[in-house]
Amino acid sequence: MRILVSNDDGIMAPGIRALAETLAVAHDVYVVAPDRERSATGHALTLHKPLRVETVDFYKGVKAAWALNGTPSDCIKLATGALLDAPPDIVVSGINRGPNLGIDVIYSGTVSAAVEGMLMGYPSIAVSLAAFDDLHYATAADAIALMVGDVAAYPFPPRTLLNVNVPSLPSAEIAGTVLTKLGVRKYHDRFETRVDLRGRTYYWLAGEIVDVVEDPAADVMAIRNHQISITPVHYDLTCYPLLRDMEAWGQSLAAKLGHPRTKES
Repeated sequence: MRILVSNDDGIMAPGIRALAETLAVAHDVYVVAPDRERSATGHALTLHKPLRVETVDFYKGVKAAWALNGTPSDCIKLATGALLDAPPDIVVSGINRGPNLGIDVIYSGTVSAAVEGMLMGYPSIAVSLAAFDDLHYATAADAIALMVGDVAAYPFPPRTLLNVNVPSLPSAEIAGTVLTKLGVRKYHDRFETRVDLRGRTYYWLAGEIVDVVEDPAADVMAIRNHQISITPVHYDLTCYPLLRDMEAWGQSLAAKLGHPRTKES
């Protein structure tokens, strides 16, 4: 298969190298990743400066690798629109250093690269290692290598991708693999206020993450249980139950605004 690999930790990150080089043993792998860390950039795109790429040659076994001065979403767009001579069979983003659980998927550049692949019509996976130290990237890379063929062949519904989180443990210590739903993570944000040498105030975002783990089907609980979490994520943000429930309210509001509508409209 032809596999496009990206991330948000940057082209030099050990996670993407472990992923790309593991997949390259059996597949044609192309790497397009940011030239520096772009964590928590969400689905940002570069619109007001030129995009530039540089070829890198330190990845073993891959067909080609490029560093881009843009975001993870830029990487997927440019790869499929200009750099690759044929479309990929699947897009894989990661391996992220740190989990992407619950609401993290909104902020994550790793997940957003996979979202961009999905929006362009390719089967897509985002994969994260659920730790920031004692990092067992090989565990996650090996798991994805076993998954990619099945994922590429599975008839996913439109606008759907897989978000995978892997405990940072040796493979032999993984307690299983489970399908999960997005859990709940709460960020207790605080801003550290500092003053630079010129007397100007600046801020650092800090704080703590609190996982709400009451739901046994949540991705957060799977990681707590040392299991690989696989979550199908569907990017249609419409709340259909509320849309139906608000029909009468919507008609009343339309009339108030001077634009009454019929049921058919």
